[in-house]
Amino acid sequence: MIEGILFAIFAGLVLGLYALPEKFTKDFKYENTWSLFFLLTMFVVPIIASITLINGFGDIFGNMPTDIWIKMGLTSFLWGIGVMMWSKAINHIGLSLGFSLFIGTIILVGSLLPYIEEGLPESNVLTAVLIGLAVVLVGIFANGKAGLLREKDEAKEDEETGKGSMVTGILIAVIGGLLATGFSYANAAGRPYLHEASQAAGNAEWVTAVAVMFPIFLSGGIVMTAFFLWQLSQKKAWGDFKTPAFGKNFVLILIMAVFHYGASALFAFAAYKLGNSGNTVGYAIFNTSCVVTAIMSGIITKEWVKASGKAKGFLYLGLSCMVIGIIVVAYANSLAA
Repeated sequence: MIEGILFAIFAGLVLGLYALPEKFTKDFKYENTWSLFFLLTMFVVPIIASITLINGFGDIFGNMPTDIWIKMGLTSFLWGIGVMMWSKAINHIGLSLGFSLFIGTIILVGSLLPYIEEGLPESNVLTAVLIGLAVVLVGIFANGKAGLLREKDEAKEDEETGKGSMVTGILIAVIGGLLATGFSYANAAGRPYLHEASQAAGNAEWVTAVAVMFPIFLSGGIVMTAFFLWQLSQKKAWGDFKTPAFGKNFVLILIMAVFHYGASALFAFAAYKLGNSGNTVGYAIFNTSCVVTAIMSGIITKEWVKASGKAKGFLYLGLSCMVIGIIVVAYANSLAA
């Protein structure tokens, strides 16, 4: 169990830091960076990793039952739509509140969704999981409040931002979060078959995580990559790829892609190591660890220098609640062991 928890925390740490290389790219617009990123992380890296690392790759996926393909493909496609909706939500309500609502929905629903496939645990385990998730959610929304206060401290509110825009943004963030939980369900639906098939082909245990990510990333990548390719045309950014810095940018974005893919695969392996409630417990720890890492990196890079004491108070409250929530969820998993 301890190994699984550590893998889940480390996966969240990697995911929380994967975008840092973006700060060092040059001459690329937002659309250039992220279209290339999604192309690499959703297609190139998973395909190369899967073909290279999985013994019996063709037989494993060629014999995978149709119903599993449909479950994984459809829910992963919805995951891709959810991520795109989140990017739209922050245009309405800002990064802080948008991130909190989106991740909060993912943690709450995505952590419970695997029970559809796996069945409910014993009542004492379920109760402890729900308590832990509730504490985590308090932390997520405390961080959202901190972010809103920080934005007010740094700049005056835009008077033209109406209530309708705020309501629209909240709805988009929550619906996007609901759709993005498809990642958790796809992992729960595909892992039993893929683990058995991978083991039968003589693969190591960790290879199952690579196998699980293959259909998830390819299906989700259809939406994400298509969206940003369309954005390149809308923003007339295709020409920005022609820059002397392209080689350096490509390497930096490839590092981002490998880290992003690796974090997801590590989560899948952590879920396996955590046992019966691994998808629920692992998903909660994974996403919470990601949020904590992202916030801590923001503190280190002095994003909160201009924030008031009240904003920082909510921030520290949020961080504390998320850490406590993770401990409670981990304890719940020990009850199931």
